[in-house]
Amino acid sequence: QVQLVESGGGLVQAGGSLRLVCAASGNIVGINRMGWYRQTPGKQRELVATFTIGGTTNYADSVKGRFTISRDNAKTMVYLQMNSLKPEDTAVYLCNGFRYPNWYWGQGTQVTVSS
Repeated sequence: QVQLVESGGGLVQAGGSLRLVCAASGNIVGINRMGWYRQTPGKQRELVATFTIGGTTNYADSVKGRFTISRDNAKTMVYLQMNSLKPEDTAVYLCNGFRYPNWYWGQGTQVTVSS
């Protein structure tokens, strides 16, 4: 079993910053491509930022230059530094990881950006 637990969400004014944290635990050997997605009601879940299997990073165009994904050396923690937040960044942010053939997801953390 793999557990992914997100934290760090909250309410922030436009232009502000938040740092999300994803803690991975359980049987995490072989987990890769960890990253962040977000979801709003009525919309499809969308990629925010992720590590590729080769260890490089991939960002949605809408967050490039504002968000930064990082991880610890043990690869048990993944972070998302979000700067210059906009109201359209409001969503539930979910952490995920992949180990063939399964994707694992956390429960999500709410980020609300007020204008």
